[in-house]
Amino acid sequence: MSTAAKSAGEAASASHAGRPPGRRPAWRRLVLAPAVLLAAYLVVRALVELATIHYNVPASYAKDWGGPSLAGVLAVHAGPGIAVLVATVWWGLRRGPARQ
Repeated sequence: MSTAAKSAGEAASASHAGRPPGRRPAWRRLVLAPAVLLAAYLVVRALVELATIHYNVPASYAKDWGGPSLAGVLAVHAGPGIAVLVATVWWGLRRGPARQ
């Protein structure tokens, strides 16, 4: 193993000093909580928009943000929620199977 790899490994282990293994630092938990709430809101908003929009009546969504086209309305209202779902699936697949 090279000297750079050894020092990088030592730096990684030193950054976790004083903390139980598997525990996130407090600042990360403080940032993560509102981010999770925002992500959940965006997903629920996307599902509600997809379920309640009147696709056959353009007048019902013509004055919404992204209107007058249906594609624009869906991009503005459901797009962020769909992006959160895609990012969550990507993150889960990238992370791999849970370690035992």
